[in-house]
Amino acid sequence: MTGLFSYPKRQLKKLVKDGDYTEALEFGKSLQEKFSNDADYMFMMGSIYFILEESKKAIEYFEKSLNLNPNDVETLTLKTNAHLSLQQKDEAIDCCKKIIKLEPKNYEAHGLLEKLESL
Repeated sequence: MTGLFSYPKRQLKKLVKDGDYTEALEFGKSLQEKFSNDADYMFMMGSIYFILEESKKAIEYFEKSLNLNPNDVETLTLKTNAHLSLQQKDEAIDCCKKIIKLEPKNYEAHGLLEKLESL
């Protein structure tokens, strides 16, 4: 029988799903070398940091994820939110524009972009 530890990303997802964010973060750090070129891993780690309200660190992981998979709207959306939590308006605007370029009918990004540009 194969356990979760044979599939470390599954274990990481389970920890996050169970709300064990601090444990997930520590476990995820131990996987970094093995998954350094895995966009999904980078997204998960960025998400954990974002949940733990460490937006600056989250952005680092979201950027790594986007370097590996530049067309990931979900990652761009979370990166936008991380920039907003740090009051980085220009960076959030840039993320919104990238989302709209990938998904022209993304009304959430359109609305946020309009709001940010009017401030």
